[in-house]
Amino acid sequence: MRVRSVMCISMLLILLMPTILAQDNNVNLRLESSLSDSDAGITGAEVSPNGNNLLIVGLDGFAHLISAINAGDRSLDIELNSGRQNHFNDIAWHPRGEAALIAGDLGTAMRYEKIDHGITVVNGTGAILGRNMTSVDWRSAGDYSYFGAEDGSLWRFSEGTGFMLIDSVGSQITGISCHKNYDMCVVSTLSDGLGVIGQTHNISWLSGTKTDTWIDVDCPDSQLNECVAYGSGLRLIPILLNTVDHSKSDTGEMVQYPSLSGDFIATSPGYGGTSLIHIAPLATVRFNPLENIAKVEISSEQMLEWDSVIAGRQVAYVWETGFNDGYIMTTNGNIISFEPITVEIDNTILTTLILIAVSVSVPGVILGLIYMNSPFLQKKYINFRRNSRRKKSKKNS
Repeated sequence: MRVRSVMCISMLLILLMPTILAQDNNVNLRLESSLSDSDAGITGAEVSPNGNNLLIVGLDGFAHLISAINAGDRSLDIELNSGRQNHFNDIAWHPRGEAALIAGDLGTAMRYEKIDHGITVVNGTGAILGRNMTSVDWRSAGDYSYFGAEDGSLWRFSEGTGFMLIDSVGSQITGISCHKNYDMCVVSTLSDGLGVIGQTHNISWLSGTKTDTWIDVDCPDSQLNECVAYGSGLRLIPILLNTVDHSKSDTGEMVQYPSLSGDFIATSPGYGGTSLIHIAPLATVRFNPLENIAKVEISSEQMLEWDSVIAGRQVAYVWETGFNDGYIMTTNGNIISFEPITVEIDNTILTTLILIAVSVSVPGVILGLIYMNSPFLQKKYINFRRNSRRKKSKKNS
């Protein structure tokens, strides 16, 4: 009896359980254009704070500005002259949107100015000479930015003071993301764990995070006092920020998605305070930190069916102009638009029967549970069966 009760409860929970991951094709895909006829070598991009422009960087000093709203229109492009041959790895727009910082190899740290589209070297790059700078982001006040390097060094920067070393670990800084409302930033490394940078530029490394390989971090929701770290092996963990004392920040519960194929490689900010996780082979997953739900947006199977060549490439950046409505840029420079699929509900007899079946099944399970756990009802049912058999026996005799 107890085993049957447990089985019924399990069935009920399965029926009522929300879907964590869905792989239905819920967007239409279309190739808008490509930035070049050959591999563009895109390594990073970011949408301007006003949502109008996308600044793109890549190998061999490549820098380009396109419309974030009409990304397929090449007549709106602005080719930028960086004057450099070093590889660019990451960019970060200033919160006011008038400039952006670019991080690159061999001590490259440059500033893009929106007013004249010029790219110049920032102050104090002698301190980082020879280091491959991998990550950069501005804190919310816009007074300081933070740079991370391949050698594990972490730097603060302002135009007035130049570069100041914050800390140095043994593995590459893979991501830096700053909260939109607090002067706090989070840092990910390949094998030295996760860290939180406080208002006074001190970093506190989070215990228990060194055992994972972290590939990126994101602070997508300005209303939550938390960020999210993404690790190899399809793992993610929330970083719970203590906005009073950054050293008391902590991590939440680790979540893993083994049902997915491929692996996490990076993230982009999604619509409505969500993160869009890049997956290889080419796919995207939306993570909503408020609801703590991850959902496949574009599966690798859908991408392969749509275009087998592009499916073999890698996501460089994803941006949205609305929910499930935006663009993907590959490292080759392909620009793919996606938009929601309009679903029309056909109220046929089959649909009605399915709805009736669902509406009956859940109450039926609940009634079954009540019966299984009620000796009184079971006794009544047994007496009813006995009486029925007696009446039937008398009738036959």
